[in-house]
Amino acid sequence: ANIYGTDLNLQYPAGWEEARRIKFAQGFTGPAPRDYVGTAPLSAPESLAIYDLTIRLDPALTLSYHTQGGIIYWKYQNFMPPRSLEFAECFAMSSGYALEETPYASGFAGYKDWFIETYNRPGYTIECGLGENPLPMSQFDEIYRENIGILVLAALSC
Repeated sequence: ANIYGTDLNLQYPAGWEEARRIKFAQGFTGPAPRDYVGTAPLSAPESLAIYDLTIRLDPALTLSYHTQGGIIYWKYQNFMPPRSLEFAECFAMSSGYALEETPYASGFAGYKDWFIETYNRPGYTIECGLGENPLPMSQFDEIYRENIGILVLAALSC
């Protein structure tokens, strides 16, 4: 979350109302270290900056890095942009991470979700490392080794 207690990855327009409903039902109704959706989509300046940057750059694909799980989330709801599964399989093979669909309760208002819905292009959330956040620095070298291939493959578009 940012300094105002808004979870920056629950700030994007794709399914924001559903994310709000889910998170409020879970008790995240105000500023918190995680899971508070904010007052409206893109109400956090940090999320708005990434949104604006994405519009200006118009990328072919996006990678959103998080730290927890050794998992690659590769789709949003029923949206499956061309080549998204193909790239995801390349990333999984390179990193050793599992491919998974985002659980319903976590599957709305994320950057990846908005990018896929808006552009119909591949977007990924990569959960690297294992354990509770914040991960220890002792995992850095391993996370780097697991992910350098993803970065190269993404730059080359597999």
